[in-house]
Amino acid sequence: MPEGPELHLASCYINTVCAGLIFSGKVEKSEVSKNPEVLFESDAYVISATSRGKEIKLTLMPLKEEKNTLPGRGKGRAGQSQNGPQQPMDLVFRFGMSGSFKLTSRAELPKHAHLRFYTKESPCRALCFVDFRRFGRWEVNGMWQPDRGPCVMLEYEKFRENVLRNLSDKAFNKPICEALLNQKFFNGIGNYLRAEILYRLKIPPFEKARTVLEALQHRKQSPDLTLSKKVKLKRENPDLLELCHAVPMEVIHMGGKGYGLEPSDDAAAFEEWLQCYYVPGMRSLRDGNGRTIWFQGEPGPMAPKGEKSHKRRSQVNADPEPPSPKVTKPVPKRSSKGSTSQEKVAKQSGKKKGKDLVQGAKNDKANEARKPNTRSRRKASASQESPTSEAPAADRKRQASARRSKGAAATAPRSRRVKAE
Repeated sequence: MPEGPELHLASCYINTVCAGLIFSGKVEKSEVSKNPEVLFESDAYVISATSRGKEIKLTLMPLKEEKNTLPGRGKGRAGQSQNGPQQPMDLVFRFGMSGSFKLTSRAELPKHAHLRFYTKESPCRALCFVDFRRFGRWEVNGMWQPDRGPCVMLEYEKFRENVLRNLSDKAFNKPICEALLNQKFFNGIGNYLRAEILYRLKIPPFEKARTVLEALQHRKQSPDLTLSKKVKLKRENPDLLELCHAVPMEVIHMGGKGYGLEPSDDAAAFEEWLQCYYVPGMRSLRDGNGRTIWFQGEPGPMAPKGEKSHKRRSQVNADPEPPSPKVTKPVPKRSSKGSTSQEKVAKQSGKKKGKDLVQGAKNDKANEARKPNTRSRRKASASQESPTSEAPAADRKRQASARRSKGAAATAPRSRRVKAE
């Protein structure tokens, strides 16, 4: 999220790239943006920018007096009167999560350019307010927000006085990590800046803000010290409010991060500069506003109960394994539609048969498990029977035929005797 240093770098960028450029025509807003229309039109005007904390102000200044190009309009928000010239206009921007300014050619406008100012040259260029998350806001004829305090970077003395004079405010009843995000007193401080400031001073993030800042009211340097010694002591032993000014200025002098003049972002330098924010080995907790604070050591007495601190592990890049060769399977050639439909039917029937076979095998196994072991019962019953019952069937047939032959022999002589009588 852009913080005070990023908005100051953006104002420097605008003043540098717009130096000597003349803009012309209407200010164009994207259709998807919910911000107000900018009713400004001039044949020739220039653009300049100033920053204050987390706000940036663009001033559109016409170069000459012009007749109103929009007849029928009375004096309105755009600063136009019915017969008067186009008046200068101030636009106050707050970047949200991803706002920035870019100067590009008209033919290559960024995808998320939600406000565009066109130059009076050929080929035409455009100064664009780019915001892909669309959390950024602008106000027409806007002014600095009255509830924001002095800038920690450009108004240091006023900023320090505003904090120490209002330590009785209820904002300082909260932990110091939450108070540092209050723009009423710390205009320009954001999430990564507060982590770096507290880490350098070894202040627990959940220490009460008033307890930390009250000690600065009684801090006075000896009047016998020379100016050079006073400056040296401040550099070697800065207090919290001094670091609220010095740490953002370090980021400004470093530049880059996509807000400077270079087209490529030099994020590596910024990551090397960070000592605490999202650095491996540091701990993290969520504050009362749901924002993550990074720190080292104990969190402090006002740490949220039930929250467990998480420690970021360092990521070790192992040697990458050689990529395995890709095996390309041959793709079978498809024939006509009829053959493909027949193949589909055959496949489906084959699948059904396979399913039936598998299901039948499962049922057979289940039935075998349910059937009693009749073979063992037959063996037991056969062992209990007499030996006569074990005679083979062929012997029994021979005995029966022998008995029938004897009976026939006995009846034959009797019939003969009856005939003789």
